[in-house]
Amino acid sequence: MDRRKILMLVAATIAGAGTLLIFLYVKGADARAAAGFEQVQVLKAVDTIAVGESVDAAVTAGKVQRSTVPVGQVVPGALDAVTSLSGQVAVVPIAPGEQILASKFATTAATSNGLALSDGHVAISLNLSDTGRVAGFVNPGARVAVFLTGTEDTGERFSRLLLPDVEVVAVGATTLVSQTVTAEGTGATTTEQLPRTLFTLSVDQDQAETLLFAQGMGELAFALLAEDSEVEAGSGVDSDNVFRVSKRDSGRFGPVDTAGEESDTEDDTDTDTDTEAAGTDPASSDETLTEGG
Repeated sequence: MDRRKILMLVAATIAGAGTLLIFLYVKGADARAAAGFEQVQVLKAVDTIAVGESVDAAVTAGKVQRSTVPVGQVVPGALDAVTSLSGQVAVVPIAPGEQILASKFATTAATSNGLALSDGHVAISLNLSDTGRVAGFVNPGARVAVFLTGTEDTGERFSRLLLPDVEVVAVGATTLVSQTVTAEGTGATTTEQLPRTLFTLSVDQDQAETLLFAQGMGELAFALLAEDSEVEAGSGVDSDNVFRVSKRDSGRFGPVDTAGEESDTEDDTDTDTDTEAAGTDPASSDETLTEGG
C-alpha cells in the first residue's frame, strides 16, 4: 500500500470519528434539553371565568382546556383535572391563559337563596374601596373585623372598631365605580375614579342595623382575621390619642428611666445633709472658742 492510500485511510478514520462524536454530543444535548424542559399537562382558562361562575358551567362552556407546558412554568397548585373542584365557584376573575388553581375556587352551600347563612342571620352587602377590602384578599368564608372612620358632631375625626367578627359569604361579581370630585386651587374640579367592590356579610339584626347606619357616618374598612387575631372594642383613636402607645406595645421602647430622678433626689438629700452639717460646724466652733476664751 502506497503512502497516498495510507493518508486517505487515516483521514477517513478521523472524519468518521469526528462524525460519531458530533452525533453523540447532539444526542446528549437533546436528552439534557428534554430533562430540563419536561412537559406536563395542566388546566388553563381559554376564556374569562367570572366571579361566581361554577367550574362545571365553565367546563361545559368550553372555557377550561388541558394544555401542555414545561415543568418550570407550572404554577404551584395548578390542577390537571376538575374533579376536585366539582360544585365550586370562582371567587376571583380568571383571565384567559391562566392556569386553574384550587385556591381560586370555593364551595357554596346549596341553599334556597344561594348563600350559606348562619341560623337567625341575614345577608347585607357593603361597598368597600381597595384598601378597605384588604386589597382583594378577602374571599367568601373569610372572617373580618369591621372598622369605621368618621367625624363626630363636634368635627373631631375618629377611627373605631365597629364589629369584631363577621363572616363574608359572598364577593360580588360586579365592581362598582364611584366618583369623587375634588376642587383644585384654581377653582376647577377633577374627578377621581375610585374602584369599589360589593361584599355580602352574614350578620344578625343588630349587626345589620349597625352596619347600615355606620355607612352614613363615614368609611368602613375590613381587617382580615386569622385564627389567633385579637381585636377588642374600645374608645378608638382620634386626634388626641393617635400617638398613644398601646398596651401591647407599652414595653417596646423599654421601661421608663427613673434613675435620673432618683439620682436627683439623692443629690438633693446629700445637699441638705451637707447644708445642715455646714450650719452646725460653725456653731460648734464658736462655742469652742468661747469656752477657750
